[in-house]
Amino acid sequence: MPLPVSPQRRELRHTRKVSIDFYLREDELWDIDAQFVDVKPLDLDAGPVFIPANQPVHDFWVRLTIDSSANVVDVLVVFDQTPFPGHCENISADYRHLIGLNVLNSFRQNVRDRLGRAAGCTHLNELLELLPFVAVQVLIFGDKKTREKTGFQKSGEKPFHLDSCHALRSDGPVVAEFYPQWSTANTRN
Repeated sequence: MPLPVSPQRRELRHTRKVSIDFYLREDELWDIDAQFVDVKPLDLDAGPVFIPANQPVHDFWVRLTIDSSANVVDVLVVFDQTPFPGHCENISADYRHLIGLNVLNSFRQNVRDRLGRAAGCTHLNELLELLPFVAVQVLIFGDKKTREKTGFQKSGEKPFHLDSCHALRSDGPVVAEFYPQWSTANTRN
């Protein structure tokens, strides 16, 4: 269900769109392709920077290639539009410093440590911070074949996602119904 129409008149000032696609490659590696686009409906006239209305302020892509253990084996960054052409895109190759990291193990902190602040691109780093959540959806909550292949959830182990949100709390009704062996609902005093 979408948000209800606002009772107040509003004027759009900015749109940010993020798109993330996750692919299984024929060589059994995975590509995570992500795009980040910022658009303003009015001209952006910020001193030396002028971007006409409805033209992207930012439009860039990142592709992380990972193996079945979620280790980054390759990185590609492409800047289609930046507010500072000839400068922002100069950082692209530095993102290869992510090779060797694991998308499911402290990835966001490692991105900040390696490419935070002036060492990287703020908006690209924001986009990268979303990728572990998508990796979980595919590698851990994907189809049975993928789950078996990656082996992130071992048989008999408490599912890692329990107690990660309100609905999946160990003492709640969802865990009691769908994960009864891990439910603490009946043990409360």
